[in-house]
Amino acid sequence: MMTTRTATATWNGSLLEGSGAITSFESGAIGTLPVSWPRRSEAHDGSTSPEELLAAAHASCFAMALSGGLARNNTPAKQLDVSATVTFEKVEAGWRVTKSALTLKGDVPGLDAAKFAELAEGAKGGCPISAALAGNVEITLSINA
Repeated sequence: MMTTRTATATWNGSLLEGSGAITSFESGAIGTLPVSWPRRSEAHDGSTSPEELLAAAHASCFAMALSGGLARNNTPAKQLDVSATVTFEKVEAGWRVTKSALTLKGDVPGLDAAKFAELAEGAKGGCPISAALAGNVEITLSINA
């Protein structure tokens, strides 16, 4: 089985003075989102960025991967709260996404902390977004009790 997803963006003007928008999502789930270089590399001021969208993708992908692992372990989660903080910084090679820090809190009845951490580590490496970032971006996981 294969699936594809499409989003469309437009840009007007130069990098530093111009601006753009993510104009469409195939699913229709999200409307137009403004983007600009200053809002990307400084304060967001109500605009999104590719890095914020990557953080949303990583958090949701990891949550799904962990949910699957917990179900296979016969310990389904009542709730998983996941955030991803993506770091975008200037390095020698230019601007790069250098890190995605996952933070997890879970309510999983009947599962001890050690097994929860083991399954979470497996999901960290097993989610497709982590796999896409592997070797290019440092991925960390912090579990909050």
